[in-house]
Amino acid sequence: MSARELVVLGTASQVPTRHRNHNGYLLRWDGEGILFDPGEGTQRQMVRAGVAAHDIDRICVTHFHGDHSLGLAGVIQRISLDQVPHTVTAHFPASGQHYFDRLRYATAYRASADLAEAPVAADGVLATTDAYTLDSHLLSHPVESYGYRLTEPDRRRMLPAKLAEHGIAGPDVGRIQREGVLRGVTLDEVSEHRRGQRFAFVMDTRLCDGAHALAEGCDMLVIESTFLDEDARLAADHGHLTAGQAAGVAREAGVRHLVLTHFSQRYPDPDAFEHQARAAGYEGELTIAKDLITVPVPTRHQ
Repeated sequence: MSARELVVLGTASQVPTRHRNHNGYLLRWDGEGILFDPGEGTQRQMVRAGVAAHDIDRICVTHFHGDHSLGLAGVIQRISLDQVPHTVTAHFPASGQHYFDRLRYATAYRASADLAEAPVAADGVLATTDAYTLDSHLLSHPVESYGYRLTEPDRRRMLPAKLAEHGIAGPDVGRIQREGVLRGVTLDEVSEHRRGQRFAFVMDTRLCDGAHALAEGCDMLVIESTFLDEDARLAADHGHLTAGQAAGVAREAGVRHLVLTHFSQRYPDPDAFEHQARAAGYEGELTIAKDLITVPVPTRHQ
């Protein structure tokens, strides 16, 4: 199986810093690449991280504030320049179609790429593939913003000891998987349910039902934590989360690996976000995102 991992291209909120580029995240999932929120400078960060335009199969934009979308122009042009042969599908809030159009055609270039537009206008399923279902939920921000979630289909895990006990081997293993029963032995007797992995991406938002729905049961949650808890009023006024609030969402949802990102320039010490996330009671794996790191999706429970 191909790697499932998050490549972090940028972690700053509205204002980039010396050490933090504007947003940008590439999720590698079974040979497919999904680029989330390409902010300004994403194309250069891709070069630094070893991410090629050919790696991108899908682009998901949560909303059209510049730190989440200004990189679209360069990324889309690069897809054409590098002659990416496959279709790249772009999801974004339908209410921001005019912004997407302006970014897509921001300058003169030879638009040769097959870029399919699939705007998001409501909660629900956006795409279904063999590897995952992609769905969206509305968030709470001053402009329309959607979070995204990938859910791998549940499958069956075959149990070698049980197969041997019932004398099932070779081609018969595939047969019982397809037909559900073989010589009176049911599939349930020689296998167990294997829950599909789940990944969610939640950017600019206040606490809301959408954030909780996206996070529920996720193996990895990438979520904004623009502010520290002492600035909760400021966070609410501007439609953002604090570190403690983001960690609380993860704790309540049973998230296995929490990735905090989208940090305000006002905070020089990233350790403060970790301290507040732990103080909020989150006990799972925790990453305070840094530019150009790669974070593996947790291996599935056996």
